[in-house]
Amino acid sequence: MDFVKALSRTLAVSLVSFASCLAAEVPAQDSVASSPDIAFSHVAVSVQGGEIYPWGDLLDVVENSAYVGLGLRYSYWENFDGILHFDYTYFKSRIKDVPYPGVHQAMGRLGLDWHGRQLGPVMFGGGFTCNWTRADGGDDKDYDQPGGTLVDNETEFGYFVHLNVPFLKYDRVRVGLDVLWEELWTLPKRSNMLSAGFYAEWRLW
Repeated sequence: MDFVKALSRTLAVSLVSFASCLAAEVPAQDSVASSPDIAFSHVAVSVQGGEIYPWGDLLDVVENSAYVGLGLRYSYWENFDGILHFDYTYFKSRIKDVPYPGVHQAMGRLGLDWHGRQLGPVMFGGGFTCNWTRADGGDDKDYDQPGGTLVDNETEFGYFVHLNVPFLKYDRVRVGLDVLWEELWTLPKRSNMLSAGFYAEWRLW
């Protein structure tokens, strides 16, 4: 299925990016560390879910939508964590003229979080996003119709900023709120979305 293949490709690209970052952090054998090795000294995985709110022109195009996803967090530098997220959502269309009821969207994000003393447990960060979208139905003959390009898949890039607010911690488990603003570099206008949800994170080491 095209949808399964696209999800697999998106996840594969995200994992390759993570592996590249990991390889880049391996120090040369003849180097002398002047400070404790921080990169990847801590790694955590998470599950997350919430709601996405379209913004601007998208308000007239799609409805609010629930999302679910997986995440990976790793120590990258002093006061900075690397983050890798993979989410999925289904947007129902508000436009009656399009030849399908909604669209599938897979979202991959790679970025950094800052957690300085000034913010306490709160983390602020951002990075790059890659969204893959496909119409739920329709065929090639609908390509010239409103929204018809989504019948043949679309991939959009952009950026995100977010605020991570942990409010519960027990041993290796942390639960919190994540609020995220995303802008996709679509044409002729940019596409913006706001999402808010909860996550449960488990620290592996």
